[in-house]
Amino acid sequence: MANDPDREWMRLALELAAQGAGGAEPNPLVGCVLTKNQQLIGQGFHARFGGPHAEVEALRSLSAQETAAGSTAYVTLEPCSHFGKTPPCADALIAAGVRRVVAAMPDPFPEVAGRGLTRLRQAGVEVEVGLLEAEARALNAPYLKRLATGLPWVIGKWAMSLDGKIATSTGASQWISGVESRADAHQVRGRLDAIIVGIGTVLADDPLLTARPTGPRAARRLVFDSHCQLPLDGKLANSVEQAPLCVVSGEQIPPEREAAVLRRGIELWKVPGSPAEQLAPTLRRLAAEGATNVLIEGGPGLLGQFAAMGLIDELQIYLAPKLIGSPNAPGPVGNPGWSTLAACPEFRLTKQIQLGPDLKLVYRK
Repeated sequence: MANDPDREWMRLALELAAQGAGGAEPNPLVGCVLTKNQQLIGQGFHARFGGPHAEVEALRSLSAQETAAGSTAYVTLEPCSHFGKTPPCADALIAAGVRRVVAAMPDPFPEVAGRGLTRLRQAGVEVEVGLLEAEARALNAPYLKRLATGLPWVIGKWAMSLDGKIATSTGASQWISGVESRADAHQVRGRLDAIIVGIGTVLADDPLLTARPTGPRAARRLVFDSHCQLPLDGKLANSVEQAPLCVVSGEQIPPEREAAVLRRGIELWKVPGSPAEQLAPTLRRLAAEGATNVLIEGGPGLLGQFAAMGLIDELQIYLAPKLIGSPNAPGPVGNPGWSTLAACPEFRLTKQIQLGPDLKLVYRK
């Protein structure tokens, strides 16, 4: 039966797991803490896809004078039981002589799915499951969604004034948010698999859409551009060596234009249907190619389409202490909108952070 010290050790394991964000995906974020006589003897987290798992890192962290024999392992996810890019973690814990394993939740990955816990129990290890499970599920919500639906976790992001405007009536938007917010946004970019914009944003702002400084991964920049209008002399096209660039277009693209885009090293995904009908197939392809977390950076029309299709899982909003005014100043979410309040999608606040003069608000469905 879990007790209060168990909860504290699992909280530490969850904090460790979160440090793998941006490096571990498409694997889950996992942390592991080893204790003996209620003393910390080892800890680790899964830092890099293809690298050692959290349990192995924790075992490696033991001092030369310490062993794991008779210890308790607190793990944020069921230890794996199969040979993938690394050997089974359940076997490593058994071989090390761990006496008790406390797992926050089972791993629904088909090749694990209870087998790791069964292997531990068959080896005589005491196993408990479910401690801080809600927190563990929240941490790995993107991983769990991708497994369950074949779609990545979709984050909508914008900076706005106190009266909900993302630019003035003349289109001026740089900068609504402060230096600290912009630095935070770059850190977020550096942990993502893809950053999505519409061609309107590209033509208006000529963005680069990279993380500066770079983070654990270089996100694929993806532009919804039905008529393949992407400027081949713009910042996006001129930075394909820094980060991948992909255009999502309709099926009818002039051959010479298609050839010019491909010559620049730009991917071209020709997806049938209207812009709204292209969203889900594009997300599904991203997930199939390993994407776990994707970010929609705008503009309002694209964000509105994703929201209308129910495809946004999380919102990251930078609220600046400014008033812009004007009925002609744009808001963050455009067409199609909702005609009744009952039809409007609702999100719950999960985090708020002060960033200089701004407030960052994080909402989830």
